[in-house]
Amino acid sequence: MKTIGVIGGMSWESTVPYYRDINELVKQRLGGLHSAKVIVYSVDFHDVARLQSAGAWAEAGILMVQAAASLEAAGAEIIILATNTMHEVAPAIEAAIGVPFIHIADPTAAAITAAGLTKVGLLGTRFTMERDFYRKRLSETHGIDVVIPDEHDRAEVHRVIYEELAKGVINQDSRRTYSEIIGRLVTAGAEGIILGCTEIGLLVSQADAPVPLFDTGALHVRAAVDLSMA
Repeated sequence: MKTIGVIGGMSWESTVPYYRDINELVKQRLGGLHSAKVIVYSVDFHDVARLQSAGAWAEAGILMVQAAASLEAAGAEIIILATNTMHEVAPAIEAAIGVPFIHIADPTAAAITAAGLTKVGLLGTRFTMERDFYRKRLSETHGIDVVIPDEHDRAEVHRVIYEELAKGVINQDSRRTYSEIIGRLVTAGAEGIILGCTEIGLLVSQADAPVPLFDTGALHVRAAVDLSMA
């Protein structure tokens, strides 16, 4: 079993399920008292969010590279970044390390393709929905067409992530709002919905959508465990 390094803390609310689910999968597969070999580097999300808002992506990338390098130095043999938005700087991380890096969009795309879908809606932070690093990877690398909410809905999805979910607040009104936004994406042709922020799975479940949901955090975890045990 290879050691998985997790760059977390963005937010820690979603890093907790990462750690738990990695261990649950290993336990399911190996039984007994088995657990995963995991190293977690948890950053201060306040600093990262400030840089995101300022558009200082290169500076934020330095923080991610430092975290990845620390994990590799500590013995991590696989590295994952437990946030969708900071995959904006994934190329810098990959260039700085000598161990495999699993891009969160790739196992997500694999699940969408396996389900026979070619057009999906994307929910996430404003950065993930509006910048092209994520949508471009899905479309150019995996042939998946991506639709995003309109401006008003994008603002609300983003607000809930930063003002509620990242702070551990689960609001039933926000769940209903997300369900309505999902409905509008389906009307726009989405055959499935990517939960493209690792916190969204804390709020929304399959019961809230008429089409398949693809929880990026859960799919990322599974890919990491698969590689760890390969």
